[in-house]
Amino acid sequence: MSKSPKAFSVLGMPVHVMTNYPGWLLECLQQGRGTHVVTLNAEMTIQAERNTLLAQAIQNAELVIPDGAGVVLYLRWLLWQKVQRCPGIELSEKLLQELGQHKTGAKVFFYGAAPGVAAKAAEFWQQEIPDLNVVGTHSGYHSPEEEAQLRQTLAQLQPQVIFVGLGVPRQELWIAENRHLCPQAIWIGVGGSFDIWSGIKTRAPAWLGNNNLEWLYRLYKEPWRWRRMLALPEFAMKAFVYRWTASSAIIAGNRQ
Repeated sequence: MSKSPKAFSVLGMPVHVMTNYPGWLLECLQQGRGTHVVTLNAEMTIQAERNTLLAQAIQNAELVIPDGAGVVLYLRWLLWQKVQRCPGIELSEKLLQELGQHKTGAKVFFYGAAPGVAAKAAEFWQQEIPDLNVVGTHSGYHSPEEEAQLRQTLAQLQPQVIFVGLGVPRQELWIAENRHLCPQAIWIGVGGSFDIWSGIKTRAPAWLGNNNLEWLYRLYKEPWRWRRMLALPEFAMKAFVYRWTASSAIIAGNRQ
């Protein structure tokens, strides 16, 4: 097994930096090493400051990737790391493609989104990758009784890769609470990826993503997000205050 990726702190939340996330996850899969993957962005980081359970879920995750532009810029400008943004949807797609290419036969499960969306997303990937072994799907809208049945299904099927699209922070908390059901599985919170894979929504043009402006496209398509987007300037302000305070403490310590 390759060594664990190096972790850096972004406002108290860990972010793991490496060059080949899908390859590392494949090794985890082959070794039967249970893994919770968190796709960290600025909004989630700010939420974690106010939500202790979310913060604990992130800190306990085996892999936290730099999903958002704010996290990437923090790592580049304030921690001087050569790091590329790794959107969770792209990591998930590459992992699915690797599963098909290597014909691992790994059992895959899709959970989340509106009724029928996860099934459509799974159907899309089965058309793209005929060898993909999707063993089940389940909507994110259900009664407590249906959720209990879902847990029982997961425990019986023991899928090895589980995509959970419930949105932040619900998906992270749900994974942290239920990953014991499939202790050797890779669990990935994928947000709205099912909507995109099923064709209900579209991603931002590549040039926006390459210029760290994908959030602007999402705001244009979903104006109701404006309150959530207030986390971006808050993150930026706290990032500089955090690093300035840390630098001042180092300088003061060196003078003593």
